Amino acid sequence: MSRIGKAIITIPAGVTITENNGVVTVKGPKGELSQELTAGITIEQKDGELNVNRPSDAKQHKALHGLYRALINNMIVGVNTGFEKKLELVGVGYRASHAGQKLELALGFSHGIVLELPSEVKVDTLTEKGKNPIITLTSHDNQLLGMVAAKIRSFRKPEPYKGKGVRFVGEIVRRKAGKSA
Repeated sequence: MSRIGKAIITIPAGVTITENNGVVTVKGPKGELSQELTAGITIEQKDGELNVNRPSDAKQHKALHGLYRALINNMIVGVNTGFEKKLELVGVGYRASHAGQKLELALGFSHGIVLELPSEVKVDTLTEKGKNPIITLTSHDNQLLGMVAAKIRSFRKPEPYKGKGVRFVGEIVRRKAGKSA
């Protein structure tokens, strides 16, 4: 059996899970998420615990067993506590500011970049003198949050010679030596 798939999910207080025609819906204090289950994967709830079951030991069912357990667990964590990603802008003159759901970035191009964020993602920018600007993204949907963070990072990926670009906080950029004279 899949080690991840057979792990039992504990349901925190304030979170409700319903299944209707193969669609799992999770509601909590931070919002509501839904996920469609395929290939006969089922869930069963009892005593504040959730178990994900597969119909057989076929290779496809084994692969999807752990996947759907992880997706449902992320949905439960998201609607209960939420997720957060922090991005750091490394480079001279790189700036970030936000107004509502619009994120404005100055990343060394001749023009500024304006990104309209989805309503589920909340943004906050922090600029301190002498430190790199930080963009903090928070959401209850982990998948959407990762996509938005990857989109922002794709505007200027960290380059290996000077290390300039948009990177996740704590990300290590492998540096290369420049030209040797």
